[in-house]
Amino acid sequence: MSKEGISELVLHGKHAVVTGGGSGIGAAIAQALLAAGANVTLMGRNLERLQAQFAALQAPGRLALQTVDVSEEASVQQAFAALSQGAFGPAAILVNNAGQVQTAPLQRSSLDLWQTMLGVNLTGTFLCSREVLPAMLEQGFGRIINVASTAALTGYPYVAAYCAAKHGVLGLTRALALEVAQRGITVNAVCPGYTETDIISRAVDTLVQKTGRTAEQALAGFAASNPQGRLVQPAEVADAVLWLARPAAGAMNGQSIAVCGGELM
Repeated sequence: MSKEGISELVLHGKHAVVTGGGSGIGAAIAQALLAAGANVTLMGRNLERLQAQFAALQAPGRLALQTVDVSEEASVQQAFAALSQGAFGPAAILVNNAGQVQTAPLQRSSLDLWQTMLGVNLTGTFLCSREVLPAMLEQGFGRIINVASTAALTGYPYVAAYCAAKHGVLGLTRALALEVAQRGITVNAVCPGYTETDIISRAVDTLVQKTGRTAEQALAGFAASNPQGRLVQPAEVADAVLWLARPAAGAMNGQSIAVCGGELM
């Protein structure tokens, strides 16, 4: 086999779980992991969206679906118990990608909004990571990759709860990385800037409604935060995740990698 072929199959036979895998960044990550030879389980709350992505990825025999609400402990426990008993076995790679954004000035942020942002973005990462650890420790190998955000590294107005949750994800990443550093497991975070996904589409719609700007003007505002003058593409985030997932990336641990075109230095 050529070196190129070996590189393409670097994750051959490993089971990767991607939460929030039904669209956007999660779907791009799943595609990249499949291309590297992994067996992939897509997790998410919306079964129809997962089924649509399953059909789009066209990887029968190497792709599975599992519904889950990552913010609910019982749901997470049931979901990971089910996949561990499935054809692919326990997860060797976990990509905590499920996330949600709601905007509001802090003084108009309800406790429900605050708890939702923490539940989906932070508690979900904690619960899913906790479920995969026993098998990873037993196997002596594991990759936990948390899709955070540049909001884990800086602040943005009107998303205080989201920023707090993502800062928490980064703290969790660093703490857990030290706990498992000598056990063959690495824990890292990828921090995308504004990325061309449904989240940005909804944000553009909101700005159009509230400010009277055109969709083109609203989109240009997001792109302007990137020194490259564009939105990050989901596949670019997926490439960073894939790099961290490789067995050869064992020295990368406790890191936060910004994928943002130079917005943060």
